[in-house]
Amino acid sequence: MDSVIELRSISKTYPGNARPAVAEISFSVHQGEIMALLGPSGSGKTTLLRLIAGFEAPDKGAVLLRGREVSSPDRSFPPEKRGIGMVFQDYALFPHLTVEENVAFGLAGLDRDVRTKKVRDVIHLVGLTHLMHRYSHELSGGEQQRAALARALAPDPVMILLDEPFSNLDQHMREEMRCEVSAILRRTGSTAILVTHDHDEAFAMADKIAVLNQGRLEQVDVPDMIYHLPATPFVATFVGQADFIAGVIQEGVVRTEIGCFPDPLCLPSGTEVVVMIRPDDIDLLPNENGVAVVKSRLFKGDENLYAVSLSSGQSLHSSQHSLTVYPEGAKVDLSLKVTHTVLFKSGDVKIS
Repeated sequence: MDSVIELRSISKTYPGNARPAVAEISFSVHQGEIMALLGPSGSGKTTLLRLIAGFEAPDKGAVLLRGREVSSPDRSFPPEKRGIGMVFQDYALFPHLTVEENVAFGLAGLDRDVRTKKVRDVIHLVGLTHLMHRYSHELSGGEQQRAALARALAPDPVMILLDEPFSNLDQHMREEMRCEVSAILRRTGSTAILVTHDHDEAFAMADKIAVLNQGRLEQVDVPDMIYHLPATPFVATFVGQADFIAGVIQEGVVRTEIGCFPDPLCLPSGTEVVVMIRPDDIDLLPNENGVAVVKSRLFKGDENLYAVSLSSGQSLHSSQHSLTVYPEGAKVDLSLKVTHTVLFKSGDVKIS
């Protein structure tokens, strides 16, 4: 399948900074896909977005749009020549224009009747027909978000870039809007790149996720693989609660304090490793002579997140049904239900 956007070994260092903002980044996004750029502040997400949009030029590498090079150290197409729609964190709606006028702003070259129909069609698509004559200050945050998306979709862009688009909304509205925006992008067959620091948002919206850390690309994969088979300890901890327990390869399995795990890497006997454990990998079973002690319970509405202490002093976490309640200090046994064994080199992970 042909790529809509392709990054080839992109690097960018800003003046006065010793470390590159992004270094040797390569990935591609195909027609109709939603890619999430996921990472903490300073990981390089926004720099990549600016390089794709044309607001910055790379020091090394190239950006290709539908197979055509639009950015390199020697040449760079201006943003307005790339056919890319943008949805900004603050929506960037013109306050002196109505919703209809905002959406029409980028369609000045079209015949008036064609422009009017296109504007009204896209406003209908995002569910704002009844608000099309209102100004941005008369809209809720979610309505402003949809108006900004309509403006980005109106010129039929090659792709859409969304820069932390839900960060100004409250939690309930964020969840509602990411479902709505995702549905609109799917209906229109749009290709999109979403910048976010929220792994739940990335999981909910993206077909593929690129996890960034300090300007480096740690992993590109589908959401399920990012969560269940993280490529690095950073990815493991950034996309959800993760614990690590020491183990050693013996007779083809990984032996640990809490039991044995398969060895998917077929490592030599005696190799020391670290096993990643997710809270949903462990069930708690009440037992007065159990191997672990309940340290704390965090009630999360639909579940309880327990921290338990092993005899070695190491802590692990376990997610249990919200009605399954163990008091602090209760002794429990651990029942493993691991479906994916994730191993890292001993010494690459700090065990607590």
